[in-house]
Amino acid sequence: MTSLLGEIGVILLLFGVGLETDMGKMLETGRKSVLVAIGGFIAPFFLGFVTSYYLFNTSILVALFCGGTLTATSIGITARTLMDLKLQNSKEEHITIGAAVLDDILGVILLALLYEFSATGSVNLMNTSRVMLFIVLFFLIAPMLAKVFSSLIQKLYRIDPAPGLIPTTIVSLVLFFAWLAHLLGAPELLGGFAAGLALSRRFFLPFGMHLKTDSEFSEHIHSEMTPVIQLFTPIFFVTVGLGLDLRDVDWLSAGFWLFSMALLGVAIFSKFAGALLISEPLTRRIVIGMAMVPRGEVGLVFAGLGMSAGVFDRDIYTALIMVIAYTTLLSPFWIRLYYRTWGSSLLPEN
Repeated sequence: MTSLLGEIGVILLLFGVGLETDMGKMLETGRKSVLVAIGGFIAPFFLGFVTSYYLFNTSILVALFCGGTLTATSIGITARTLMDLKLQNSKEEHITIGAAVLDDILGVILLALLYEFSATGSVNLMNTSRVMLFIVLFFLIAPMLAKVFSSLIQKLYRIDPAPGLIPTTIVSLVLFFAWLAHLLGAPELLGGFAAGLALSRRFFLPFGMHLKTDSEFSEHIHSEMTPVIQLFTPIFFVTVGLGLDLRDVDWLSAGFWLFSMALLGVAIFSKFAGALLISEPLTRRIVIGMAMVPRGEVGLVFAGLGMSAGVFDRDIYTALIMVIAYTTLLSPFWIRLYYRTWGSSLLPEN
């Protein structure tokens, strides 16, 4: 039950992020988000593979899963940290959230490839292409459907503004899009993000198409949904903590500590690869790189799949869990500390 509520929490959190997103500014940072995402995906995967395979003599499949686990970026934790720092609609947030969304899409494709490879020993390009096509279709169709549904909800509200109508219908809409995303092979939380994006005050459809946006109604949705989001979001962070069973760690194993520290170094510093590729002040690039570090639920999915598929043994699995734990639970504190020290130099450009 807690796990289910946690999943709903992160979906609603991403809905809130989408609701606050300025689509125009996100498109302005699109190229930079792509660079951050690609650099933050390739570098962890390559270095994680090289570290596991060449330095610690794991099998190729284990090394691939280790590298895949390190590619993850937790949109939920990253978004919450930036929101706590009052960075909504800042350049850092738009670049980071855009990059994190792309990271998740790339991660889903990689996860499908690795899972198929672990099960059959080969990769079916047809299945991989199908997953990619479904994800693209989802992001093209979902915002338009959400916009149409929001218009229907708005008309219903004007006819009968019953108490609780907005939260009930919007939560139902968000969960429907989460289910639709899962059905098409995308992460459920991306469904929440797409729904929030479509209901935001600054959303427009691609290719010149648009539906009239009622800013007042969007503001009403925001005020009605904020208590619901704040109720469920903390449960997600509780479930992340509950997923880390420290009793499985062999604290006396030197090999465990060496492997953990090596992967931790890769997990932290490789995520700066993409941020350093963009043309922004160094202070901003460091904030973006730090915001890409948390692995959270996405990393746990990779590690859990590797364990359930029999790819990881207990020591490798617990080493990865420790890396995910550190990047998930402590990275937000480092981001806050860094921003309090150096973040004032970013304010004029936000």
